[in-house]
Amino acid sequence: MQATATAAGGLGSSKAERTALKKALRRTERRRQLWAFGLTLPLLAFLLAVFVVPILGMLKLSVENSELARTMPEAAEALRAWEGGGVPLEPVVATFAHDLRAARDARALSPVAQRLNNAHAGDRSLIQGTARRLPDAPDGSWTATLAEIDAEWGEPRIWWSLKRAAEPWTDLYLLQSLDLQRDIDNEIVATPSERALYRNVLARTLWISLAVTVLCFVIGYPLAYKLSTLPPRLANPLMILVLLPFWTSLLVRSAAWIVVLQREGPINETLLWLGILAEPVQLVFNRAGVLIAMTHIMLPFMVLPLVSVMKSIPKSHMQAAIGLGAPPLTAFSRVFLPQTRPGIGAGCLLVFIISIGYYITPALVGGTADQMISYFVAFFTLQTVNWGMAAALGSILLVAVLALYFVYARLVGIDRLKLG
Repeated sequence: MQATATAAGGLGSSKAERTALKKALRRTERRRQLWAFGLTLPLLAFLLAVFVVPILGMLKLSVENSELARTMPEAAEALRAWEGGGVPLEPVVATFAHDLRAARDARALSPVAQRLNNAHAGDRSLIQGTARRLPDAPDGSWTATLAEIDAEWGEPRIWWSLKRAAEPWTDLYLLQSLDLQRDIDNEIVATPSERALYRNVLARTLWISLAVTVLCFVIGYPLAYKLSTLPPRLANPLMILVLLPFWTSLLVRSAAWIVVLQREGPINETLLWLGILAEPVQLVFNRAGVLIAMTHIMLPFMVLPLVSVMKSIPKSHMQAAIGLGAPPLTAFSRVFLPQTRPGIGAGCLLVFIISIGYYITPALVGGTADQMISYFVAFFTLQTVNWGMAAALGSILLVAVLALYFVYARLVGIDRLKLG
């Protein structure tokens, strides 16, 4: 009996010790995880400050609609309360006229005029012209006074524009970036063809980025294969030549291509000397120049992932396939090529994402019909100071890149499942 009790006590003690040991291990693991998380805090703070916050700010700018509410707060409140339909009642018009005069006297009318002009060309002149001619007190009603200054104040269209401008948020810029707009019935309709622009620009951007990606793959894959199979004494100098674009300013590279591709440049002179051409051809300030220059600049982004993956593939795989009777081309397509798909995907994704946001090279080397969407982002930011439109176009680019990334991740996930 005493031995049995001793054994039971030993088992209970052993169980308690195991429980205490598990708790100690959990505490140690928790401390280790907290320490590891603490080490990543500087990186997370950096990403939050220079990446997440600017992107959120851009998304906010694309839908923000604060110009009228900030400059003419009482008029904005009255317009938001107005249910719409025809011309507002006299109290709403009077509130608007008083705020318009106050904004004129404070010289703060420009943002409101710009915002209305973004929605409808010509409204800047209407607002500023009316503000200059606005009397201190009307002879009759403010509705009649505004209509006497400009007959357009008697039309529902301008008041609907003001009501939309009074809302705190707007889809104006996002719709315009897709060549859409809202009509007087608040329905989304297509922008008239003579003013439609951005769908073509977006399609052009995607086409140029895709063409550059394909060209980089066609040139980069055999180059990467050769670099991965050569001995280091030969591969290293060739890799330095591939990386040369990284060590040269983007502006210098683009300017150099203008010199090389011009009608009197070395390429045309060489082709004329060889008798391939009878007269010089235009290779710059057009689509051909953009594709050539961007392919040269983007090529390292394709080669580096491919070389990294190809070097990790054992040479014995190809040797075994050939030894088993497979022709070299079959061995390459059935054994080597499938193993390089991660490098192909990474290289194509990297080249396409960087190309879709390119600005300097198309702006310098391309013509007016070769400008990509980033050119218009810069135009609205630097020249017209239309932050909402610039942010909307940037948001379209962001959505396109995220969609491409998720499609790529989905395809890679499917491939992994199949391989598994």
